[in-house]
This record gives sequence, C-alpha cells and structure tokens, in this order.
Amino acid sequence: QVQLVESGGGLVQAGGSLRLSCAASGRTFSSYAMGWFRQAPGKDREFVAAISGSGLSTYYADSVKGRFTISRDNAKKTVDLQMNSLKPEDTAVYYCAAARGLRLRFSQYEYDYWGQGTQVTVSS
Repeated sequence: QVQLVESGGGLVQAGGSLRLSCAASGRTFSSYAMGWFRQAPGKDREFVAAISGSGLSTYYADSVKGRFTISRDNAKKTVDLQMNSLKPEDTAVYYCAAARGLRLRFSQYEYDYWGQGTQVTVSS
C-alpha cells in the first residue's frame, strides 16, 4: 500500500514558477514508477509527466515539454514537479500517482495509487 500527499500548489501569475512535491509512504518507493496528471474544470484528467523507478527515464506531455521537470528522491520518497513559464492553460488540479513496476507509464489506468490533488491556478 502506498499513500501519496501532494503539496506546493497555489496561485501564480503567467510566466511564473511553482514546484509541486509528492511525499509517499511505504518501504518500496523505488519499485514504483511515478507520474503527475492534471484535471482542469470540465475536462478529462490528462497526463503531464512520468519518471521511472530509478529516476533515469522521464517523459513529458508535449504541452509541458521544456517547461516542466519531473524528478524523484528515492531516499526521501518524494517526487517533484518543477513548473516554469506557467500559462493560464496550466490551471488545474494536479495529482501525483504511483504505478507498480519500474517502467514509465503514460495512461492513468496503469497507475495504482493516487494523491488527493493540489490546485494550481495561473492568472493572466
């Protein structure tokens, strides 16, 4: 069982930065691939970024590539999402998720555990 708690959301102006953090419980954090997803009002949940269990492989949605960076610290059991050059269209609730196994996952249906979400609002 893995429990995930996100933090770091908030209100920021367009062009600004935020860093989201996800803290995980459990003793085998490094055996889980991790991902970030987001859901805007009235829209489906969408993939943002993923990182493998080792942290050596990452993947990004085209909409955030070059602006967002996902990273993990297996010793601290955390996964972060650094968000730069934020745009109003990045406004959403951001969710951290964990998937059993080491390889990257891109579909929300491949993830086994989810955090409660943290709100990110980007004003224009």
